[in-house]
Amino acid sequence: MKAAIFGALGAAEAVLDISDVEKPSPEHGEVLVRIHCSAVNPSDVKKRAGPSPGLLDDGFVIPHSDGAGIIEAVGRGVPASRVGDRVWVYQAQYARRFGTAADYVALPSDRAVKLPDTIGFDVGACMGIPAMTAHRCVFADGPVDGKAVLVTGGAGRVGHYAIQWAKHAGARVIATASNPQAEEHCFAAGADAVCPHSGDEFVRVISEMTSGRGVDRVVDGEFGANLPGLLDVMSTGGVIATYSSMLVPEPSLPFRQMMFMDLTLRLVLVYAMPEPAKLDAIEDISDCLNKGLLQHRVAHRLPLEKIATAHQLIEQGSFYGAVVLDL
Repeated sequence: MKAAIFGALGAAEAVLDISDVEKPSPEHGEVLVRIHCSAVNPSDVKKRAGPSPGLLDDGFVIPHSDGAGIIEAVGRGVPASRVGDRVWVYQAQYARRFGTAADYVALPSDRAVKLPDTIGFDVGACMGIPAMTAHRCVFADGPVDGKAVLVTGGAGRVGHYAIQWAKHAGARVIATASNPQAEEHCFAAGADAVCPHSGDEFVRVISEMTSGRGVDRVVDGEFGANLPGLLDVMSTGGVIATYSSMLVPEPSLPFRQMMFMDLTLRLVLVYAMPEPAKLDAIEDISDCLNKGLLQHRVAHRLPLEKIATAHQLIEQGSFYGAVVLDL
């Protein structure tokens, strides 16, 4: 089968190649999926760029965790009725060498979730890391109905879904954005108010939206850089759920201040989510897809042969929406 591979860590254009590799066969409990779309996420790019200790110890890697396609075969222990199912897949290349940037992937059956006939494979490929991460951030600490939820970077891939999850669940949603175009994306997703990432206007808008009480929950995409400002707008007993801290990778915590605010800090990594949380996310995603309740954004669609360009787009980050490869 045709696949994108890398056998060394480094720049996309230097290490990514298109190659003919052996087509996998589904083992016990697995399904074989003919991939139609493979999504590129920041975690895929980071693993390829390095350092990723041990990643290449057993040989080359086929990248990407998320994708969508059709089940063509099943292994022992999987009902034959699954053959022909349209599915979206997640965690294809987590603790495994072979992901979705290939004609086929074999993976555990429960990592291949039925995709409604009305939903394109490009959208299906976006459900793994972005939608599941956002779901966990919004709901891990209980219902948000009637609560004030702040989503930093609301125009980002995770933020876009976080706004929607929180809004559908009855929250008042405030998002941060860095420019007018980002503001438009936040409002389109359902945000009740949009403000800058920090500063006086940030504090003023949140104070006005919460009658001075502060926000109950934060879904945050840049923890180390954002934390000082977040402490100015949090309510006592609030929760910060964060999934990234790239600008300040090892932040210092003002422990005493956070303790006296009775704050909860939740670190979210979709791969490490408890299985019940993954099942909750899948159930809600499936329900919303069937009912057409979620908005989706695919900014770039490229052929597999342009995978290096796709990785570079993610690294540049000057757009809103997902990057998807067509196979």
